[in-house]
Amino acid sequence: MTSKRPKSIRERKLPVVEPVPPFREGLRQLGIDTTDWDYVVALAGNPNTGKSTVFNALTGLRQHVGNWPGKTVARAEGGFAYEGKKYKLVDLPGTYSLLSASTDEEIARNFILFGRPDCTIIVMDATVLERNLNLALQILEITDRAVVCLNLMDEARRKGIRVNHKTLERELGVPVVPTVARTAHGMNELVAAVAGVASARIRTRPHRITATGDTARSVDELVALIEAAYPGLPNARWLAMRLLEGDKRVEDALRLGELSQLAVSRELEPAEVATSGAAAR
Repeated sequence: MTSKRPKSIRERKLPVVEPVPPFREGLRQLGIDTTDWDYVVALAGNPNTGKSTVFNALTGLRQHVGNWPGKTVARAEGGFAYEGKKYKLVDLPGTYSLLSASTDEEIARNFILFGRPDCTIIVMDATVLERNLNLALQILEITDRAVVCLNLMDEARRKGIRVNHKTLERELGVPVVPTVARTAHGMNELVAAVAGVASARIRTRPHRITATGDTARSVDELVALIEAAYPGLPNARWLAMRLLEGDKRVEDALRLGELSQLAVSRELEPAEVATSGAAAR
């Protein structure tokens, strides 16, 4: 007598498990080893975009976690090596803006503006692209060394959302790499893009707000004054625009002369950047 399997067992479908693709040859996760790096990479993005998953995929599950000095905000660092170069990855607090209304925004803005990382990875959620563009455009106003990590592409497909990353890349003027960080899809291409931007092999032309008429003249005049007062200060244009928009924190920093502490070499450590100046206090 042949026994039959219960119908519920016979018809049950096993879940499809996507294989994790191997990383590009030459990439090595370094975990907490961030000594003697060649390039510094910032990791920025809105909360809940999979930014921590991207961090772990690049560095491994081990990371050095502490607080930004003088803050209660956690600071995670890790490292990876690629094509013979070592990269220090600094995970910035998740934030929706760089307008410095909170401590998280203060830390992210100061590090991108004054720490001058060799590349900033902007992690975006492909399912709510319009929500993430605000932060992305603000970062591109500050730095031209950026790569967009268009994450959660699997969720976007599941919801019937199609994102043309090539069109987005042309509009933003920086590399855009579609990824699914939890399965490592697209991470090979992300690492290659970061290496290209950090080494200046990939040239970017980020989207910027173009001022005209009286506004343009005002920006030019302020830029000249800022550069004369603080030689070496990065991105005087962005500071000039913040002044025109009435940013009280930037006004205070200029009036008190505290920006002079930040007109220094790009080798600033995260600890130094987080505590320097009143531009975002």
